[in-house]
Amino acid sequence: MEEKLSSVSKKFAPSPIQELSHLAQRCNAINLAEGFPDFPAPPYIKEAAVSAINSDFNQYRHVQGICDHLALIMKRMHGLNINPLTDIAICCGQTEAFAAAIFSIINRGDEVVLFDPCYETYEGCITMAGGIPVYVGLDPPKWTLDPDKLMRSFTTRTKAIVLNSPHNPTGKVFSKGELEVIAEGCRRWDCLVITDEVYEYITFDDQKHVSIASLPGMQERTIITSSLSKTFSITGWRIGWAVAPASAASAIRNIHVKITDSAPAPFQEAALTALRSPSEYFEALRREYQLKRDFTVKLLTLVGFGIQFKPQGAFFLFAELPTNCLLSDVEYVKELIKQAGVVIVPGRGFFHRESYLDQPSEESCSYQTRYVRIAFCKSNATLAAAALKFGELLNATGCPKLHY
Repeated sequence: MEEKLSSVSKKFAPSPIQELSHLAQRCNAINLAEGFPDFPAPPYIKEAAVSAINSDFNQYRHVQGICDHLALIMKRMHGLNINPLTDIAICCGQTEAFAAAIFSIINRGDEVVLFDPCYETYEGCITMAGGIPVYVGLDPPKWTLDPDKLMRSFTTRTKAIVLNSPHNPTGKVFSKGELEVIAEGCRRWDCLVITDEVYEYITFDDQKHVSIASLPGMQERTIITSSLSKTFSITGWRIGWAVAPASAASAIRNIHVKITDSAPAPFQEAALTALRSPSEYFEALRREYQLKRDFTVKLLTLVGFGIQFKPQGAFFLFAELPTNCLLSDVEYVKELIKQAGVVIVPGRGFFHRESYLDQPSEESCSYQTRYVRIAFCKSNATLAAAALKFGELLNATGCPKLHY
């Protein structure tokens, strides 16, 4: 059978993050690798799903009320005028919405700009469509955008930019100034933007999420993708959407129908309840995740990490290994599993130095083997258990044994 596999399928390997999660299950380790909550979803949303199942919403379904509510939310949050009948496509999670968006606009040979470090799914969709990923490295330790570096990445073949803010894996929230630089490049080179805004409600301190579609001249060239998954702790329900100009939304909808036909019917019904959640829910969500962030930052600081950048949003901490640790990110993760029974993600999988326009030296990118990602979207009990495990690594002098 192997010789019959397509050339596209041979480009893909199992997700390292999912493999680490499977390892955590087999080893009964604490899973701080994969970005899904291990605590219950809000009861009122689960009750809505159960009610929908008991009401026999079991067949292919399009719940227009989701689009109606999303249009209201877009107006309230970003000042965008969205036609709920033509400008929204309901998909099976943000992942499918993003893939359908890529397939709707990218032709073979089109270049797509991404910001590095970068979530692994985006490149796969681009290459399946025949596109060419072009990475622009964000500058550590605060992961700032260099405008000159971005502008040099544009060519006559550039079709789109992928923008994920709040950002996985770093927790960066792109500033208004950075968004304006990206928008200026798109207007100048007549490019589109595909956003991933799944962490839109999870921001910390004084940070606020701004959609680039709200900037002058950008709504008509932006495809927004998002979902219920992160906001309501229901990553397995697979309800997401794309919001775009009518022609793009129609293309995305047509691709969605050909691939999956319909998002899960009872969960679409439950989505109506989720989208009607009061503002108090979202404020409580931010507070809870900020407490989890602060707990995780303190924990990593105690075991020797120098945290130079506290996440501004999302629910990941992208932390550089302690300066006196001689291990690489991969070696550190392996030892952490063996010695502490805690699973985190080596950072190198988020970097794509080989696809940078300005080919940097290996020495200048040595930091890319020095980061790990920790997911703090876990229950307080899980985080406390992880803290105990990390504490066991400290020797009598207070230095982590992993350093040796």
